[in-house]
Amino acid sequence: MESQETIHVTGAEGAGPAEEFTADICVVGAGPAGLVLALLLLKSGLRVAVVERARAHQREFRGEILQPGALRLLDRLGVLGGARARGAHEHTRFRLVDRGRALLDIDYRALPAPYDYLLSIPQAHVLDELLLHCEKYEGFAHLDGRRVGELLRDADGRIAGVAADGTGGACTVRAHVVVGADGRFSKVRRLAGIEAGRSEAFDLDVLWFKLADDRSGARGRKAMRDVQVFRAGASPVLVYDSWPDRVQIGWTLPHKGYKDVAAKGLDHVKEQLALAVPPYAELIREQIRSPRDLSLLDVFSGRAERWADDGLVLIGDAAHTHSPIGAQGINLAIQDAVLLHPLLVASHRAGDASARFLSAFERTRSADIEQVMRLQRLQSKAMLSHGTFATRVRPKLAQLLKHTPAYRKVLDRIAFGNPSVRIAEECFVPQTPGRRNR
Repeated sequence: MESQETIHVTGAEGAGPAEEFTADICVVGAGPAGLVLALLLLKSGLRVAVVERARAHQREFRGEILQPGALRLLDRLGVLGGARARGAHEHTRFRLVDRGRALLDIDYRALPAPYDYLLSIPQAHVLDELLLHCEKYEGFAHLDGRRVGELLRDADGRIAGVAADGTGGACTVRAHVVVGADGRFSKVRRLAGIEAGRSEAFDLDVLWFKLADDRSGARGRKAMRDVQVFRAGASPVLVYDSWPDRVQIGWTLPHKGYKDVAAKGLDHVKEQLALAVPPYAELIREQIRSPRDLSLLDVFSGRAERWADDGLVLIGDAAHTHSPIGAQGINLAIQDAVLLHPLLVASHRAGDASARFLSAFERTRSADIEQVMRLQRLQSKAMLSHGTFATRVRPKLAQLLKHTPAYRKVLDRIAFGNPSVRIAEECFVPQTPGRRNR
């Protein structure tokens, strides 16, 4: 599009001249949901502007595990190979371990190839590859370093764009639909006056940190890469290898319980962690030198009171927030984008951006999200429960379950989510030269 007249907008950095952009769809948030959706829309001939508050490579990512369902969709988009080439680790099993004994052992190799594993991959590798594909399209504008501070509305009150400001400069983006893909603390959701629907269903926090580990010590280079949860009293610890030579560790604590642990000093915290995950005790003692080496994450679930307004739709964590249990976050975000894509194409073609039209996304997706939330609550109980049944009976039942059709059904649900989710390639159009959308 041709450049519009310069206007003035007051944003996070104050008043100043602002560039004006127009697009068919404005996506706020350049995470997995936002960039997958952008790529799908670009392939469908729409003009897309993505507004992201961080500059490239300036964000800290923790979630790195991709489930087979996400791998399949990214591969279909032509993104997985390039992202993997930047560096990743395959994990074949998820194990719940108590004093060296596996209480639960889920083997992803029971799934059909080629998506018979979990993939630990830096989120930046996936986002960089998605961005690389998006930038091939003339109808794409990546507006990073700009924080949305206002939702623009037309004369009828319909949301018609955003105003943003930051180190990338002030700008406005006017669009047929704004998509809030800006995470669990979504600014877009708040500006639209939509309640987050926070729930303390899990009532826990996670102390998260990374360790350098070249696998040359006692654990050995030939050790199988597993995603493991070590049971340590009432505080399980999640551990997995992270590219290239890091280990990500998440210590689960009762909600607001870290204050009492931390009051006893950093050495006490380190010893509690060393006792919880013996294979990493030496690394913990050597590498955790300051409280700044640890990050406390507030874990909660939530579902926004509604996912659509006139001119607006929410996806990913902005619409529904989940705990890190079961590594479902990125999986769900990518599936959200895939399911929303054809609806936005239809909305644009029909010229209908009403809440009534866009809320079809929530109606389509609700059952899947509720099922994941139920599954996560069950997984949480399995991790936290104690007693004879949990430590002696359940492992035996789990071994028996492996030899029944129910095992594959549960594994498929964890790994792939809704099996009917597919990319609407019938919406794609041949790539043709276009004009920059500004």
